[in-house]
Amino acid sequence: MKPFKNHTLEQYLEVLSEKTPVPGGGSAAALTAATAAALLSMVTNYSLGKGSPKPIEQKLRNTLRESERLRKRFCALIDLDAQAYLKVVKTRQGPSPLKKKALQEARRVPLEIAQLCSKAVDLAPFLVKYGNKYLLSDVVVALELFSAAFKSAMVNVEINQ
Repeated sequence: MKPFKNHTLEQYLEVLSEKTPVPGGGSAAALTAATAAALLSMVTNYSLGKGSPKPIEQKLRNTLRESERLRKRFCALIDLDAQAYLKVVKTRQGPSPLKKKALQEARRVPLEIAQLCSKAVDLAPFLVKYGNKYLLSDVVVALELFSAAFKSAMVNVEINQ
C-alpha cells in the first residue's frame, strides 16, 4: 500500500472517507498538525531576509529548521498512526497480551502528535513579534490547527486505553 503521506490531498481525503479502518482520526490529526507546521514555515520563510538584526535572522532560521523538522515528523506520523491502528484491528480477536501491546503502541503515536503540537506552539510567539506582520493571521490559523490536532490526538490516546 502506498504511504498516505505520498497521496495527493484529494487521494488522501478520498481514502479517509471510505469504509476502511485506516486512515482515521489519528492520521488526520497528524495531517492537521503537519499543515499547521507548514504554515509556520511559510511565515518564517516570508520573514527571512527582510533586514532584521542578525540575532533575529538567526532565530528565524532556527525557527524554520524546527518547524520543518516538526512538519516532516508529523507527515511520518500520518502513516505510523495508521500502521499502529491496523495492529489493533488485527489483534481484536487475539490473545489479551497481544491486544494490550497493540493498544499501547496505538497510544504512543497520538501521544507523540500531542507532544509535538505543544512544542510547535512554542514557536509562535517569536513569529508574532518578529515575523512578517501581514502573515499574523497565518500564525493564528496554525495555532488553531495545532489545537485541533492536539485535542484529536488526545482523544485517540484516551480511546486506546
